[in-house]
Amino acid sequence: MTATAQIHLFEPNPDWLAHTLAHAAVDLPETKTILSDGTCISRKAVGVLQLTPPPDRANPNQEALIVSAGIHGNETAPIEVLNALLSELLNGEWQLACPLLLILGNPPAMVAGERFLDVNLNRLFNGAHGRSEYKGLPEAARAQFLEETCRQFAMAHPHALSHYDLHTAIRPSQREKFALYPFVEGRQVPEVQCDFLLEAEVETLLLQHKVGTTFSSFSSSVLRAESFTVELGKVHPFGMNDLTRFEGVKNALRRRFCGEPAPATQPPFDHLTVFEVVYEILNTGKNFQFHIPDDVANFTEYAPGTVIWEDDDTCYKVGEIPEAIVFPNRDVPVGQRVGLLIRPR
Repeated sequence: MTATAQIHLFEPNPDWLAHTLAHAAVDLPETKTILSDGTCISRKAVGVLQLTPPPDRANPNQEALIVSAGIHGNETAPIEVLNALLSELLNGEWQLACPLLLILGNPPAMVAGERFLDVNLNRLFNGAHGRSEYKGLPEAARAQFLEETCRQFAMAHPHALSHYDLHTAIRPSQREKFALYPFVEGRQVPEVQCDFLLEAEVETLLLQHKVGTTFSSFSSSVLRAESFTVELGKVHPFGMNDLTRFEGVKNALRRRFCGEPAPATQPPFDHLTVFEVVYEILNTGKNFQFHIPDDVANFTEYAPGTVIWEDDDTCYKVGEIPEAIVFPNRDVPVGQRVGLLIRPR
């Protein structure tokens, strides 16, 4: 049992989540703790933990993992999942077998129960945090810190790296759980990653079409990680999530953390449906009009000829093949993404 370690890490708070919320506005020094089984836990900053198994349990060729949640502060279920898994580890219920970086991305927004405070943190990666319009904003500083922390972690574990950035969506979805695979020129999704998504009860994969400014796009394009943004359901406040709906991803992550072999895929999660982006809708600012209702669900399909958006210069209509919408959001600044149009690959 590692109660002493738990107290040392999070005193006087009962767990990692409570500690993160209580210290969201505080800069804490790095702290290291050795668990009774030899696992080293380093608190790099509030909401950021690096975990290293002892040498006798570490495989030099073992894949390292980055798992993040709370990049949007109101997406609470994945935060609660990671907190529960860490508590299990601290309680001695299983042993860590791989290098692991756990991240709760935006603690101040988590406290406020908001998606973000000043600017969307998941639009600040791949160096976007350095743009003049974000100068001095805490979320820009956080993005820069997370990039550097992940760089150092990747340099220390160069053999293989995966990153799963866990989210929940602000609107309903016709496909409750889906993952986005960031664009890297010439890269194909490894079969082992497809199998992991199915193990996590994620049945839909969306292939992105260009490098972006999301956290997973940074880790894939800069760190060469196998990265995914994973959408796991609907946004709810802390304590209001039905965590039984997240058992798939929780069990799959625990299995990876323990270094156990992957199970065989089995029904009903034995087939991955793959979509690809055909068009990215941006707010042009030129009397931009978005014709998708505010309450439409992700993966809603539109027939050929449907007008999706228009401005002073352009009127975009669905082509000869039906297209579906994901992440529709008209309330974004000029130049940012209003939605993606996709179709099955």
